[in-house]
Amino acid sequence: MHAWGKFVFTGVGLGLLIGVTLSMAGIYRGMIDDAKVLLDNSSADLWVVQKDTLGPYAEPSSIYEDTWRSIRGMPGVARAANVTYLTMQVREGQRDVRAMITGITAGEPGTPGWPPYLVAGRQITRGHYEAVADIASGFRLGERLHIRRNHYTVVGLTRRMVSSGGDPMVFIPLKDAQEAQFLKDNDAILQQRRRSAANPAFNKPGSPGLLDAVIASQSSNAYVNAVLVQINAGYGVDEVAESIRRWKRLTVYTRSQMEEILVGKLIATSAKQIGMFLVILSIVSAAIVAFIIYTLTLGKIREIAVLKLIGTRNRTIAAMILQQALALGVIGFVVGKISATLFMAPIFPKYVLLEPLDSVIGFMVVMLICVLSSIIAIRAALKVDPAEAIG
Repeated sequence: MHAWGKFVFTGVGLGLLIGVTLSMAGIYRGMIDDAKVLLDNSSADLWVVQKDTLGPYAEPSSIYEDTWRSIRGMPGVARAANVTYLTMQVREGQRDVRAMITGITAGEPGTPGWPPYLVAGRQITRGHYEAVADIASGFRLGERLHIRRNHYTVVGLTRRMVSSGGDPMVFIPLKDAQEAQFLKDNDAILQQRRRSAANPAFNKPGSPGLLDAVIASQSSNAYVNAVLVQINAGYGVDEVAESIRRWKRLTVYTRSQMEEILVGKLIATSAKQIGMFLVILSIVSAAIVAFIIYTLTLGKIREIAVLKLIGTRNRTIAAMILQQALALGVIGFVVGKISATLFMAPIFPKYVLLEPLDSVIGFMVVMLICVLSSIIAIRAALKVDPAEAIG
C-alpha cells in the first residue's frame, strides 16, 4: 500500500509486456489455424493433383480440366469439382490487396471449393464477372475488382476464407480464373502467333486450316490446378485415394496428408521463426518480472529493517513480499489479457488466435514466476542487517 500508484503503474507496464507475449502466442496459433481452415473451407476429402507434386497449395500443379469426369464415375466418389488457385494483387479503385484468387465450378452450396457460408450477399450464379470475397480483404458488396484484364462485381462476402499465408480469398468462376492464371499479354500473344506462322510444320501449303487450329489451341487453356473430391459414406478415404492413384496415374492426398504438407512444409519455417521469437520473448519477460519484484523488494529495505527491529517475524515479512509479487502478477496478467484481446489482436494484419487454454497456462506461468522471484527476493531481504540498512 506504500506508494500504491507507483506499484499499480508498474503492474500496468508489466501487463503490456505480458500482452505482447500472449499476442505472439496467438499469432503462432493463428498461422497453424490458417492452414487448417483452408482445408476445412474446401469441403474436400481428397485432393487430386499432378503426379509427383505436393499439390495446389505448396507447388504448381496442372491437370486436364476433363479429368474430373472420370474421377466422378469411380466407386465411392460422391462429388468431384475442378479448382484453380492463384495468389496475386487485386485492384479496387486506387488500392491493391494481396489475395488468393480461387476459381470454382458452377454448382450449388456444398460443391467442393465453394465458400461454405456467406455473411452478406449471395453466391456466384453467373459464369463470368462475379466474385465472392472474404471480408478481411476490405471489399464491400457492389464494388468492382480489377483482376488481370477483366472487372468483377462483388456479389457476396464470406469470413475466415484465407490462404495458408493469411491472404484473403476471392472466389470467381473457373473459366475466368483459368484465363487470369494463364493469360498472356498482347505482345506475347502476337510473338507466339508469328513464330507459329513461321514454323513450316504448322503452316504447310496443303493444310490451310492447320495454322488456325494451332493458334486456337495456344490461345485456350484446358488445365486446372486440382480436383477436389468428396466421398460417399461407407467408403474409406484411403481406399478411394488408392483407387484413383492406381487407375488415373495421379497423386492423391487425404486431409491428414495435406495438413502435414501445409503445416510441416509450407509454413514450417515461418512457424518455427515465430515460435523461437515467442520462446525468447517469454524468457525475457520472465527475467523482467523477476527483476521488477527483486527491485521493488530491495527498494523497501529500510522498511524491512525497521520491521525486523520491532520484532516482526521473518515469516510475516516473507508473506508480505509474496503478497506483493502475487498482486503484481495478477495486475500484470489482467492488463495483459485485456490489452492482447481488445487492442493488440485486432490491429495485427495476421490472424491472432487466443484460446482459453493459453490464458489459463499463461496465468499459471506468471504466478509461478512471481512465486519463484519472491523467494529470491525474500532470501535477499532476510539477510539484511537492520542496523546497517538503517545507518
